[in-house]
Amino acid sequence: MEKRELTCIGCPLGCHLTVTLENRQVTSVEGYTCKRGKDYGAKECTHPERTVTSSVPVTGGTLPMVSVKTAKDIPKEKIRDCMEAIHSLHIQAPVRIGTVLLENIAGTGADLVATRNVPEKPAPTSLP
Repeated sequence: MEKRELTCIGCPLGCHLTVTLENRQVTSVEGYTCKRGKDYGAKECTHPERTVTSSVPVTGGTLPMVSVKTAKDIPKEKIRDCMEAIHSLHIQAPVRIGTVLLENIAGTGADLVATRNVPEKPAPTSLP
């Protein structure tokens, strides 16, 4: 039998959880206040996942970077591969919120999406 102590990140309460495992299977989760805590504790000890957030350079935009995130949680062990894929991207403006910038990032089944609008820079005006 193994016990793991965790702080829940499922809601702002930050409950102190104790997860008991037997043969790598969760047998109990204690210390949670809401159902999200119970689910988080079990999942974190058997198959941890995270949403990845970052930023990507933008060419020709009113901002030099656009914030991005995975559209769903990805396995924690795929974060490095995901970040390598993100670092290889360079996007052309305009960029719209929700635009898929990379499908199935690092083979996770999750798309990488823009989380901000970045309009194109206005063309320079010439004086007569």
